[in-house]
Amino acid sequence: MAKINNTLEYIKEKAQNEPAGFCRRCEERYKSIINSVASNINETTVSEIVMLAGPSSAGKTTTAKRLKAAIESGGHTSYTISLDDFYKNRWDSPRLNDGTLDFESVNALDLPLLSQTLYDLVTKGEAMLPEYDFLTGMRKAERKKLRVSERDIIIVEGLHALNPVITDTLPKDRLYKIYINVSTRIYDGRGNIVLNKRNMRFVRRLVRDYRFRGSSPENTYELWKTVCRGEDMYLFPYRDNADVKINTIHLYETCVLKERALPLLKEISKKSEFYKDAERLIRSLEKFPVMDTSLVPEDSLLREFLGN
Repeated sequence: MAKINNTLEYIKEKAQNEPAGFCRRCEERYKSIINSVASNINETTVSEIVMLAGPSSAGKTTTAKRLKAAIESGGHTSYTISLDDFYKNRWDSPRLNDGTLDFESVNALDLPLLSQTLYDLVTKGEAMLPEYDFLTGMRKAERKKLRVSERDIIIVEGLHALNPVITDTLPKDRLYKIYINVSTRIYDGRGNIVLNKRNMRFVRRLVRDYRFRGSSPENTYELWKTVCRGEDMYLFPYRDNADVKINTIHLYETCVLKERALPLLKEISKKSEFYKDAERLIRSLEKFPVMDTSLVPEDSLLREFLGN
């Protein structure tokens, strides 16, 4: 895979002079990586379970969908399972020292149920899958039966998919582990960081949570503190357990997200504890040119945050 030119100057030049081509190449890069990973799964492994982990707004949902499609194009049947459906009922979740619920902890999942479900799929070829209702904070009473055949591939995606608490309960020769993240910073011509990796994921989440979850910028910032703590404790220590790592950066993404993100950041009050951070992020985003969101393909990973 060619090295990514992650300089602000390069992004500005391409976004201003050939935006459509720039967008297309970024999308093709990501698609090529997904196809390569799917080919490896189809051709060189007898794995039945693909564990796909990544931090918030890395693009786990889209990556799982695209990987499923690529695997099926190679001749295998594939299914996706979200770890989110294995959350305990809200009142049974662990709590932080201040008493707030800790949804980022691996112990927020019903681990015995998850282990039994995956074990049943591998050994019996079928299992009853739970479904979590985020509006009520409860698991739905009804479950869905999933039947799998020999050589079918199950993709399990979620923050904790690489955690040994989960993977150690499964047969190692049946697993293929994937870690995804925005793994590239953006630098200026003097070598200074314009946007770091977490900045880029936060911009994605800010736009997504406002559009799809009605979350205010202040609330998104407040949640982000807990999200980052959870990543540091429960994800990053296990990222090197992965068989492959996928960088989900789309170099043009800031150019299409900035028009949505800037008004939200400017809502942060001067009295807020997040004001200085928001101001820094505003200054960084203002350095990027704007690209029309109509250039973003409907099946792009960025649509997970922008919507259609």
